[in-house]
Amino acid sequence: MVWDDAPSHVCRGGDSRALTFCCPPVKPCPILHALDDVSISAQEYMDIKEEFAKNTRLGEGVRTCFGSLVWCCKPSKPCPLRDMVLKTIEMDVDEYLTLKKQLSDKLTGKENDNGNEHIDALADAFSISENEAMKVLQDCDNDLRMAMKLLRMQVLEKSK
Repeated sequence: MVWDDAPSHVCRGGDSRALTFCCPPVKPCPILHALDDVSISAQEYMDIKEEFAKNTRLGEGVRTCFGSLVWCCKPSKPCPLRDMVLKTIEMDVDEYLTLKKQLSDKLTGKENDNGNEHIDALADAFSISENEAMKVLQDCDNDLRMAMKLLRMQVLEKSK
């Protein structure tokens, strides 16, 4: 899933969905207004991003400006550090934007509450990683039944 309507960076006038592309709030900047728009404090913002980093591949990237991809910009903004990490961990732009979209939904309060439960259920039922389960669920537009059918078909293919 590519994030077709990804907003401009907050510092370039983007809406609060773009908080996913922001750095930690270490200086006065437009991020503070975006945080007000979604009614979360700077500390809550950092906590949400750090927790998301722990649970996804956006936690990788020690050599980026702030130590993980969770703090990195939109791919349209040139950044050799981010791009080097993406290449090193073999993460394409589609996966990066998919994860950033999920993070944006968390930050703006638009996340699917059942999403984590569905991911856990798929991972357990099919003995796959949470990242694999998340990707399959996303590929099926969060349709759990369709994701289960797809995974069953993959299991059958492997057993041939």
